[in-house]
Amino acid sequence: MILGYARVSTEDQSLDAQVVALEGAGVERIYADKASGSKLARPELERLLDQLRPGDVVVVAKYDRLSRSLQDLLTIVDIIQSKGVGFRSLAEDIDTTTPAGRLVFHVFASIAQFERERIVERTREGLAAARKRGRVGGRPPALSKERRAEVQRMRDHEGRSVLELARLFQVSPNTIRRA
Repeated sequence: MILGYARVSTEDQSLDAQVVALEGAGVERIYADKASGSKLARPELERLLDQLRPGDVVVVAKYDRLSRSLQDLLTIVDIIQSKGVGFRSLAEDIDTTTPAGRLVFHVFASIAQFERERIVERTREGLAAARKRGRVGGRPPALSKERRAEVQRMRDHEGRSVLELARLFQVSPNTIRRA
């Protein structure tokens, strides 16, 4: 049986292009997740791996749909192959049922891991450069420095409760506790 796997990272992304490509490749059943490729635990991927039988072939539109992590990708393909199942990636023309296909698969998987690491590296560099310019990432604090001092004064000197202060300043009780 030819089984397909499709994945997008977020709920608002569409699986349509992958599904069309998989159907065009003769896939008989498609498993699809809307989850990050950096996570190994995905419900439909797990269902697919449980359904595999010797002689099946798992097909993906692109190898990075299976995983973004080289280690996870190799782990998943090892699981697939240990069950006597082949793996094909349409975009990269990879077919692990042949020695040449296995070599190409490992080269492409290494490139995908390199790409991911470079993205993380560039993000870190960008955040560090922004910090040097005085920009801080994340959301702005719910309470300004002055408001935090006011919360502290009201708590210590007036004996107001956390819930009362939260309602007064229109923030969560946890924000008041942190202040």
